[in-house]
Amino acid sequence: MADSSGDTPLSETPLAALHRELGGRMVPFAGYAMPVQYPAGIMAEHLHCRAAAALFDVSHMGQAELVGDGAAAALEALTPSDVQALKPGRQRYALLTTMAGGIFDDFMVANLGAQGTERLFLVVNASRKAEDFALIQAALPAGVRLRTLPDRALIALQGPQAVAAISTLASGIAALPFMGIGAFDVAGVPALVSRSGYTGEDGVEVSVPAEGAERFARALLALPGVQPAGLGARDSLRLEAGLCLYGNDIDETTSPVEANLVWTIGKRRRTEWNFPGAERVRDELDNGAKRLRVGIRPEGRQPARAHTPVHLPGGAAIGEVTSGGFGPSANGPVAMGYVAREHAADGTSLELMVRGKPLAARVAPLPFTPHRYVR
Repeated sequence: MADSSGDTPLSETPLAALHRELGGRMVPFAGYAMPVQYPAGIMAEHLHCRAAAALFDVSHMGQAELVGDGAAAALEALTPSDVQALKPGRQRYALLTTMAGGIFDDFMVANLGAQGTERLFLVVNASRKAEDFALIQAALPAGVRLRTLPDRALIALQGPQAVAAISTLASGIAALPFMGIGAFDVAGVPALVSRSGYTGEDGVEVSVPAEGAERFARALLALPGVQPAGLGARDSLRLEAGLCLYGNDIDETTSPVEANLVWTIGKRRRTEWNFPGAERVRDELDNGAKRLRVGIRPEGRQPARAHTPVHLPGGAAIGEVTSGGFGPSANGPVAMGYVAREHAADGTSLELMVRGKPLAARVAPLPFTPHRYVR
């Protein structure tokens, strides 16, 4: 399979054959052939995830380990996150920032708590993994090693029944707290399981060896209440949950303050101000950013897609939609985007220019569907 230009072969995940067997409609995404949906359709897959458990293949993401004494301190040279305070068996969401204060990527970092040496597990975006790994590699001191893990698959099981379902195959998983991570044997496959996800629901993301991925996925799909879901449902679920997609809602032009991701900046880091882009971040925290990421609810049933201009009613342009579509659980169109700070308050009236016609909308609180992470 080639990409849309017809000349670049697409990579495939270890589950590609299973996707086709299940009737997955394969599309190009971040250099991979990925299932956008299965025969049930995006709406059904989305609602099933909210009600039961959905299995997503996210093996296109970049996985790596950072190993050696000083690994956490080395990573802090690239992120405002307090990595050194991350306890063994814990994971957190973090940002890589540029010297200009933009977001180079967002990623997950976990402390695997290896005996005798530091060992961090990283998951980065598929579209940025080559750039991320090069950036990290270039910042490492002697004695700290980046080991990429292209021979591993990543599978997410998400939904209110997800943890109960997988726990029938490995009982200890149910004891993981939110953002906890641990090693388990699941259906005979060695698995690194984190209680996290990208849907706003409880669930797990599981890293397994590529050669065991299909056996692992089939074992999960055989459990009551588990059905496959594709990229379409993953996108509508994360949008309802108010979660950013790199390249749409955040990129090198957006700062953590503009993106409303200030909570990712560690308390200690806010006293040291020694991370890339700290000067811009500190200025925006003190004086306010020019624009802010907000939720947007269009009136009626017509969705507003990415790059839709945002105006004041009958007036000037004040921003742009970065993600938009129909929210099956919200039962209506939902969107996120950036607007000028003075117009970012919840309830502010907006006009979205959809195909040249004004569509009434309002700034709305995020998330559109309440998060249901385990607490």
